[in-house]
Amino acid sequence: MTVIDKSASAIKTPPETPPKKPQHRRHSVPASVTVSSIIAGLFVLAAIAPSLLATHNPLDTNMATVLQPPSTDHWLGTDEAGRDLYSRIVWGTRESLTIGIGSMAIAMSGAIMLGFTGALAPSWLSGPVNRLLEVLLAFPTLLLALLFVAVLGPSAMSLMISVGIGTAPGYARLVRAQALKVRNSGYVEAARALGHPWRVIFRQHIVPNAFRPLVALVALGVGQSVVWASGLSFLGLGVAPPSSEWGALLEAGKANIMVASWLEIFPGVAIVLVALAFTRIGRYFQDRAEGKGIGQ
Repeated sequence: MTVIDKSASAIKTPPETPPKKPQHRRHSVPASVTVSSIIAGLFVLAAIAPSLLATHNPLDTNMATVLQPPSTDHWLGTDEAGRDLYSRIVWGTRESLTIGIGSMAIAMSGAIMLGFTGALAPSWLSGPVNRLLEVLLAFPTLLLALLFVAVLGPSAMSLMISVGIGTAPGYARLVRAQALKVRNSGYVEAARALGHPWRVIFRQHIVPNAFRPLVALVALGVGQSVVWASGLSFLGLGVAPPSSEWGALLEAGKANIMVASWLEIFPGVAIVLVALAFTRIGRYFQDRAEGKGIGQ
C-alpha cells in the first residue's frame, strides 16, 4: 500500500446528513384581524339567530319605561316607545347586513360586467363602456344613490339597489384595472404566442387571476355598503318604522338626542364596528393577495 493509499484510508468520511425537509412558512394572523373576525362573527350570528342574543322582543312597547338610560334590565336603554334598544340593535343586524351584502352583490355584478367589458371587449364596445364609466364616476356615490332611491321610493329593496348601483362605478374601475393588468401579463402573452384560443386563455388565465384579488374587495365593500345604507336611512330615504335597521334607529332617535343620547350612540357604534371589522379583514386579504404585510 502506498503512502497515498494509507493517507486516503486514514481520512474518515463524515456521515451523510439526511436532507432537511422543506419548511413551510407559517403566516401569523395579526391580533387586529383576529379581533375583527370575532366581531364580524358575532354580528353574523346576530343576523342568523337574533333570538339567541336578544333579551326582549324588539317590537314590545312599554310606556312605563320610555327613554330609560342603560340599566341591568335594559342594557342599552330604551327608546321613545319603551322598546329595548339592545334587542332592536340585535334584530336590526339581519336587515342591515342583508342590505350591505345585497348591495355589494349588485355592485360587484355590475362592476364585473362593466370592468371586464371595458378591459377585454373589442374597441367598438369597450370605448362606449369606458366613456359611460367616466360619466358615472363624475357623480359622487351618495348623490348617485340618492338619485335612484328617489326614483324607486324608500324601502329595503330600493335601498339595496340604490347603494349597489351607486357604488358599482368605483368597483368597475378597479375590476377594469385588474383585468387589464392580467391581460398584459407575461403568462397571457406566452399563452397567446403558443396559439391557445382566446376562450381558453380567458377561462384558464384571466378569470382566475383577475378574480382572486376581488375577494378582498368584497369584504371591504360590505362594511362600506352598510355605512352608505345607514346614511340614506338616517336621511329618511331608507326603511320605514318600526324597522330596527341601524340607520332607521339613528333617524328615529335624533328627535330625543338631547335627553337620550344613547339612542344615537349605540346604533352608531354598531355601524362603526361592522365597518371597521369587515374593512380590517378585507385589508388583510388584500395584503395576502399582494404578498405584503404578512404576519404584521
